[in-house]
Amino acid sequence: MIDFRYHLVSIVAIFLALALGIILGSTTLSQSVTAGLRRQAQSVAQTNEQLKRQQRQLESQLKGEDQFAEALGPQFVAERLKGQSVVLVETPGASNDSIEKVGELLKAAGATVTGRVTVQKKFLDDDQRTTVDELATQLRPSGMNFPAGAGPYDKAAAVLASALVTRDAAKAGREDAAGGTILNGFREMGYLTTSGKPGSHATLAVVIAPSVPYATEGGDEDNKALISVATGLDAAGRGAVVGGPATAAQEGGLITALRDSDTEKTISSTDAVDTASGQVVTVLALQNELAGKSGQYGTGSGASGYLPTPVPAVGKNG
Repeated sequence: MIDFRYHLVSIVAIFLALALGIILGSTTLSQSVTAGLRRQAQSVAQTNEQLKRQQRQLESQLKGEDQFAEALGPQFVAERLKGQSVVLVETPGASNDSIEKVGELLKAAGATVTGRVTVQKKFLDDDQRTTVDELATQLRPSGMNFPAGAGPYDKAAAVLASALVTRDAAKAGREDAAGGTILNGFREMGYLTTSGKPGSHATLAVVIAPSVPYATEGGDEDNKALISVATGLDAAGRGAVVGGPATAAQEGGLITALRDSDTEKTISSTDAVDTASGQVVTVLALQNELAGKSGQYGTGSGASGYLPTPVPAVGKNG
């Protein structure tokens, strides 16, 4: 007869066997999992190293292409803007290096750079809207009428543009008393600073966008104000181009705001102005503006291509 002690010993033996099986099984499983993870880690490391090599190759290639464009750019743009003049407009947060390099290339293209206008942050402050409106009304040239529904920055842009650019070949390159009064008024209010002779009435304008999108509250309104400035310059002169780095074509950037507005139909833009090739595109875009053609260029959203297609011929500048 099998007694209770036998059953107890049998049950204990069964549990011991189960425990031993679990231990042995888990050890085998652990070794298998570890080996699998090790293989995956090695694969990821190899992929990561390949990506690093590709990145270095791309960076080297881009650097070489930029050096190529910088070296040959002046030759490529030569004579494309012969007889034209350009005013440079710097927005708050724009890259000084981009402005300087664009200015040099414009000279290589045969254009005269009349001067530089630097818009101050105060001009965009919300608490200045009424003052901007009043100043624009006060400085409005004789015979200028503001469109119905024009806002403070639309008015200010029209007044300021009348002092900076012109479509009249006879007026180009000349300063006048009215323009001087306008520029002095904006300077005295702390809305802008100037260098060179921006009141000499250029035929074209280049607006350099902020390098970093306006992310603070009111950023959209700041972009609208700057678009008004570009619109005023385009309307009063023979064309305007807004240039900025790739970040300007990201969310909140000035170029993104421009391309999302109706203004994109009349004002050109490039989102690669911080590169040598993008600076060449700026010249080509101005050349097309003289012919009444506007386009959006670069690699960001809304760009139709990196550069105008077809590329305008040398000497065809309207």
